[in-house]
Amino acid sequence: MRPGKIVVIGRNYADRAGGSAPDPAGPVIFFKPTTSVISSGGTVEIPAGLGEVRFEGELAVVIGEQCKNVPATRYRDVVRGYTCADDITAWDLGQGTRQWSRAKSYDTFCPLGPIVVEDLDPDNLAIGTTVNGEVRQKGSTAQMVRPVSELIAAASRLMTLEPGDVILTGTPDGSGPVHDGDDVRITIEGIGTLTHSVRLG
Repeated sequence: MRPGKIVVIGRNYADRAGGSAPDPAGPVIFFKPTTSVISSGGTVEIPAGLGEVRFEGELAVVIGEQCKNVPATRYRDVVRGYTCADDITAWDLGQGTRQWSRAKSYDTFCPLGPIVVEDLDPDNLAIGTTVNGEVRQKGSTAQMVRPVSELIAAASRLMTLEPGDVILTGTPDGSGPVHDGDDVRITIEGIGTLTHSVRLG
């Protein structure tokens, strides 16, 4: 899968956003380049000297048609389907510079897969991440501050969305560091399990 663009939504789970109401200014949005994408079963390559790098298990929305200013009530009309994602982030770089798009942009920093599932209700799906078999994240998309319908509406007000574009919808509590040799598995109900390894470059 090689999307035209990857839109990343930040702090979209209540357990990470302090349970606060949605910001009326709109969701926090970052971007990842298409060169960050790898398939399920691939390897995340961490450049030497980068500092702490974190996994972030997420539901990914794949856009099915060109659209602009999509009403939240019609979001299903423009969705091709859903898959799993790991929004790998160079945490120290992001914290130090506040340039979060930069911290998310390294090659291989966006594992996607294993399949795109159509006709799935995204509003109450179990989502979890394990690292080397240990549970690190366990939540539900019902915890999103803004559901998928609102994310698509907000993103499409800002920019034209095109077929193949991907929206990463945020990560539940528990995101943490990955290290050389780790085995990461992100499982979302109704989709399956995205797997990847980690290698220090």
